[in-house]
Amino acid sequence: MIISRRRAAQFTPEKYLELERSSKFKHEYIQGHVLAIASATRAHEVITDNLTALFVNHLRGTGCISHSGGMKVYMPELGVFYYPDQSVTCDETEGSGDQDFIVYPKLIIEVLSESSAAFDRGDKFADYQTIPSLEEYALIHQRQMVVERFSRDIEKDVWLPHIHRAKDQVRFKCIGFTCPIESLYENVNSL
Repeated sequence: MIISRRRAAQFTPEKYLELERSSKFKHEYIQGHVLAIASATRAHEVITDNLTALFVNHLRGTGCISHSGGMKVYMPELGVFYYPDQSVTCDETEGSGDQDFIVYPKLIIEVLSESSAAFDRGDKFADYQTIPSLEEYALIHQRQMVVERFSRDIEKDVWLPHIHRAKDQVRFKCIGFTCPIESLYENVNSL
C-alpha cells in the first residue's frame, strides 16, 4: 500500500465519509486531512485474501466478523480513519449493515510495503494503541516469511512483541486462531 503524503484541504469526518462513499479510490483521514492510498502489489493482495479465507471460516458462528481492506477503523477521539488490511471485531453494536467503519476492533493486521512500513510501525501503531478494544496488532512482511505480532498486556499497559518465521505457527490469541505461517503466504511466489 502506497500512501501519498500530499495533504488536501481540511475536511470534517462527515464530509470525508460522504466523499469517500462516492470515490473510486480509497483515502485515509487524519485530523481533517485526506491521504490517498494507491494500489497494492499482487503479493499484498494474496496475503490479504488468504487471511480473509482463514478468518471467515474460523470465525463462523462466533459473533466475530473479519473485514478485509475495504472497512475503515475510526478513532473518534483522534479524528482518524484508517483502512487496515485486515481487522476483526467482536462487538455486537457494529453489526449495522449500512455502516462503513468500525470503532471496536479486537485484531488489526497490516501487510507491509516499502512505502508504508515505517508509518505502520510508528504513527499508525501509536494511533491504534489508543483503541481500548484492540488486543493484538500484526505486521505481515511481503518479501519474506515474517509476521510481527504485538499483544496487549492490559495489566502492565504494554504491548509485547512476538516474531513468527518460516515453519512457525502463527497465533492470534484474541480470536483463538492458530495456523502454519505458510498458510498466510500460500500462492505468494515472490519469496
